[in-house]
Amino acid sequence: MSATKILKLMKEKEVDYVDLRFTDPRGKLQHLTMDGKIVDEEMLNKGVYFDGSSIAGWKAINESDMILKPDLERQVIDPFTSHNTLVLFCDVLDAVKKDPYERDPRSTAKKAEVYLKKSGIGDKAYFGPEAEFFVFDDVRYKNDMNETGFSIDSSEGPYNTGKKYESGNMGHRPGIKGGYFPVPPVDAAQDMRGEFLKALRDMGIKAEKHHHEVAPSQHELGMVFDTLTTQADNLQLYKYGVHMVAHSFGKTATFMPKPVK
Repeated sequence: MSATKILKLMKEKEVDYVDLRFTDPRGKLQHLTMDGKIVDEEMLNKGVYFDGSSIAGWKAINESDMILKPDLERQVIDPFTSHNTLVLFCDVLDAVKKDPYERDPRSTAKKAEVYLKKSGIGDKAYFGPEAEFFVFDDVRYKNDMNETGFSIDSSEGPYNTGKKYESGNMGHRPGIKGGYFPVPPVDAAQDMRGEFLKALRDMGIKAEKHHHEVAPSQHELGMVFDTLTTQADNLQLYKYGVHMVAHSFGKTATFMPKPVK
């Protein structure tokens, strides 16, 4: 899509802000929000400068200038913000040479796709990751000079079978490794996962399914497979949507591999 069409879209959707998102070397999604009133064709085509020195593994303070170059082919209206916000994924460019920064994960993915086609092995490679996650009611941890430890809690956890709740303990919860696939009320997160999937659809992702996973408090959403860079963007939106929806339910989500078994 051209910059002109992006500006037209912003007018049609009454967009107040443009959120420029990029991925750091650890895979974490980062962002910079621009006031929609200063977004013009030049900014969309050339990008904006930002300080890359505080991103772990990137630039030193004396060479911190980098460029966020929006990819105009993918536009997402953020379903969670109170003001209409257009999300654009960005490639990170070197401020001097203006070419893709070699430590930018998204640029690396694009290079891999170009190399695949150039090699003659194939034109496209498709990916269908299964990103599982846990949802908890309470997460506490500390690492002080005199003590260290962590504590997690979920009303769904089998460790709460004997806990007294103000409204009573109904006893419906999956046992250890018993979360695959009992119906509600044992599966207490049916409606929340429905909201997860709706959020993915609202952000333009081809959602396929949702279900409880094996461990207590563990869940999975299904996405239709796609090409490397597109699916990488989708996975970042997937994680963003899960974190935001869980937060709206007064809960917290983590993609750690095995916080509980």
